[in-house]
Amino acid sequence: MKEELMVSGKHIAEIYPVLHLWHWEISLYLFLGGLAGGILFFAAYFFIIGKEKEMSTTVKWATFIAPLALMIGLSSLLYDLHHKLYFWRLFTTVRFTSPMSWGAWTLLIIFPLSIIWVASFMKDMFPNWNWKWKYLNQFESFVIKYRLPFAWILMFLSIILAVYTGILLSAFNARPLWNVSILGPLFLVSGFSTGLATSMWLSKNDAERRILSRIDIFFILTELFLIIHLFMGFMAGTAVKLEAFRLFMGGSFTISFWIFVVLLGLIFPVTLEILELNGYHVPKWVPPLLILFGGLMFRFVMVDAGQITRFLY
Repeated sequence: MKEELMVSGKHIAEIYPVLHLWHWEISLYLFLGGLAGGILFFAAYFFIIGKEKEMSTTVKWATFIAPLALMIGLSSLLYDLHHKLYFWRLFTTVRFTSPMSWGAWTLLIIFPLSIIWVASFMKDMFPNWNWKWKYLNQFESFVIKYRLPFAWILMFLSIILAVYTGILLSAFNARPLWNVSILGPLFLVSGFSTGLATSMWLSKNDAERRILSRIDIFFILTELFLIIHLFMGFMAGTAVKLEAFRLFMGGSFTISFWIFVVLLGLIFPVTLEILELNGYHVPKWVPPLLILFGGLMFRFVMVDAGQITRFLY
């Protein structure tokens, strides 16, 4: 009797039945990138319109989170790379048709700018603060003098950063769930909402929280609007689009999406924010925490579900 050992792709983890290469590192990176973009956008926006004193937490204190979030996000991205020593090759060329090239160069610029923005407010937040080296004091004076154009640059780059996290996925033609044009605006709105939630969580000023809450209600409702139209597009699409849609309607992602993302991450916090604006007592930490949780779950669901969908027809 002759024995033969049969080896099949079905025995290889992460390949059968679907190729699954992106894990929690990518989901975390997309979440933190959108979060940092939202924080920096509204910090720059309120400074530009002259609300620096009224919105001090948004303009100054919350921005401490942005470089930290980018640092953790980039670390998780580097951890996901198989050839870590070659990441620098992303910066040897510029490809305007590549979302990854846009993201790499945007991150290269916005990360140091976020640190500079925080450093320029150190003496405002800590009156006894003094830079040890003279050239740092001179550079600080330069940044403060040109802080307005600096804010415009930061606001523009933060939009690119937040929207890029969605466009990065939508550029994958082989994944029907991702290959939709609405994904970029959806991730942009979601990132701005999580940025607002972070500022709300940190703020101790009731007036500032109310302003942020009103803006956040608009973004949450816009996000719900975009999600509805995302699924309407799937329902009116081809067989592979319908297959992607079924993952959320009775499929393996039904509970995680509709309960954790839509209900707990969007509908519940926006309801609490509306009640709070109308005078009802709501624990101040609950709506921001739910929004951040929903934003994180949204990235995990979209990344995992997108890798399951494929073109078979």
